[in-house]
Amino acid sequence: MQLFVRADVDTNLLPKTPLFGTDGIRGKAGKLLTAPFALHLGYCAGKVLRETTADDAPVIIGQDSRNSSDTLAMAISAGLTAAGLDVWHLGLCPTPGVATLTKDSGAAGGIMISASHNPPEDNGIKFFSSKGTKLDDLLTQKIEQQLRATEPENSDRSWGKHYYRPKLLENYSQILRQSLPAALDLTGMRVVLDLAWGAAVNIAPAMFKQLGAEVISLHQLPDGDCINVGCGSTHLDLLQQAVTAYQADLGFAFDGDADRVIAVDGCGRVVDGDYILYLWGNCLKQQQQLPDNLIIATVMANLGFERAWLGSGGKLQRTSVGDRHVQAAMWRTGAMLGGEQSGHILCHHHGVTGDGIQTALHLSALVRQSKVSLTELVDGSFQTYPQILQNVRVEDSDRRSCWQECEPLQQAISQAETAMGKQGRVLVRASGTEPVIRVMVEAINLELTNYWTNNLVSVVRQHLAA
Repeated sequence: MQLFVRADVDTNLLPKTPLFGTDGIRGKAGKLLTAPFALHLGYCAGKVLRETTADDAPVIIGQDSRNSSDTLAMAISAGLTAAGLDVWHLGLCPTPGVATLTKDSGAAGGIMISASHNPPEDNGIKFFSSKGTKLDDLLTQKIEQQLRATEPENSDRSWGKHYYRPKLLENYSQILRQSLPAALDLTGMRVVLDLAWGAAVNIAPAMFKQLGAEVISLHQLPDGDCINVGCGSTHLDLLQQAVTAYQADLGFAFDGDADRVIAVDGCGRVVDGDYILYLWGNCLKQQQQLPDNLIIATVMANLGFERAWLGSGGKLQRTSVGDRHVQAAMWRTGAMLGGEQSGHILCHHHGVTGDGIQTALHLSALVRQSKVSLTELVDGSFQTYPQILQNVRVEDSDRRSCWQECEPLQQAISQAETAMGKQGRVLVRASGTEPVIRVMVEAINLELTNYWTNNLVSVVRQHLAA
């Protein structure tokens, strides 16, 4: 049978910059991410994935609660089936659920429809290999080459089929449970969960309740209009207020697709990824389960965390921002623990991708087994340096991608670094997931941090955002 597949996509209108960023393809739903584009992407991805796996291996698709996710999931599924691949659609689920089940079921690959922590009007398409890891650069480049091809292609393969299989998520929940200490009992622990109206709403509360915890849920329904809006891992005020109001032991805020988590202690203080890495790392080190006492972190990791970890006899290696870079360094070095300050935590003892629900469960287990509160654990760890991160929206993609060629900005960065010396540091970068330039300044005191943050943000606005 000859099949002719071509979505109504003008490849000449695609952005000239690479479509795949640090976490798949992301953009405004209805602009770059349209149904025709997703159909064409699914077909191109299907052709590439078929070359890497057995003919009968399916592709697993999951999605978050955004209003555009249904459309994009159905369109990309149509493209995959047109390329001859079967699709197992999980429906609403966390991103790590897709990664875990892809690896566990022998699938050809996995696809998650989500823009993580971004606002509701955005969406994204994340790809996973058959091993549950982010698709490597070579395969994403092949998919992008297919996407940009100007000539339509024929296929002589038969049609694939689409299956709706949400019950597979029970296997994911079971895998999460098996990663925890066998006798773990959270009875008597009161936990507040901010579910961000997103992908964690069905699984996270159920897991904590099964372990005996008393659960108070915020933003607990899937809502495509509200996902991440004023809540979740990037907006912690409501969780902090709820933890103190309910006198909870701890709280957790997930992002829209639940691959990251930020904790809050019983006093309402933020416990970010740096603290989670430090506490989990110390636990693994004491159990002699942390090879070479090495943790992989990114350039965003706080200097206070770095100096405390090194002072305790640990080793720290930094990477570029993005959990895919952390993952690559972990495979390269044999490290078993790594992550980002933003709450992406990867522990190779239990999985191959960042998992916010798994991290929350393990931190709760650590608190229960330590027989002290999270507040006491944090107080005994380290003091962070004041760190400010500001995003400057730069809609012009060419300006954004060429920010390093902006001479006034480079001069301002050099001036800040010279002035602070060893008392601080500067990190400026273009986001791989949003149309922004991120400006981070960290210094020994808040006054110094504020001064140089304001200075650099002003320069970016004047020379790149104008």
